[in-house]
Amino acid sequence: MVRIFLSLGSNIGDRQVYLQSGVVGLANHGIHTIRCASLYSTEPRDVLNQPRFLNTAIEAETVLTPDELLSACLEVEKENQRIRDGAKGPRTLDIDIIFYGNEILGGAGLIIPHPRFALRRFVLVPLAEIAPQFIDPLSGNTIVRLLEACPDRGGVRLAGRLQQFS
Repeated sequence: MVRIFLSLGSNIGDRQVYLQSGVVGLANHGIHTIRCASLYSTEPRDVLNQPRFLNTAIEAETVLTPDELLSACLEVEKENQRIRDGAKGPRTLDIDIIFYGNEILGGAGLIIPHPRFALRRFVLVPLAEIAPQFIDPLSGNTIVRLLEACPDRGGVRLAGRLQQFS
């Protein structure tokens, strides 16, 4: 089993239902959640003319390879009516692989750790809640240290918890 961290977000429809469905869908694909962060309401980035997001992060275990994990995440997004019609636009469910153990991978389709996670407060705040002392294998910094240094000052507000983790 490999310890992984995923970031989940939604800003269309019943965002909490999509996030809940995402966690359940991941379990159906062999990704077993250990801890789930609270839900955070966050401002959109880059494309500002869209609804606010709900974001969370999970710590999980899996036997899937990185490529199999990516395929599973994409399949769970698809099962939740995710339409890929443009980067950074509205979506029912977005699942990003942040860490896969302590692996550092760079390739055409998959880069781990996620290349922009340390620049995104909406990723770091939930991660800091569930794994504050986890060390980013690329920078050697803890999640808390990365959050303190994060240049993103966008609003990230506590918004509740997913049902199965309350």
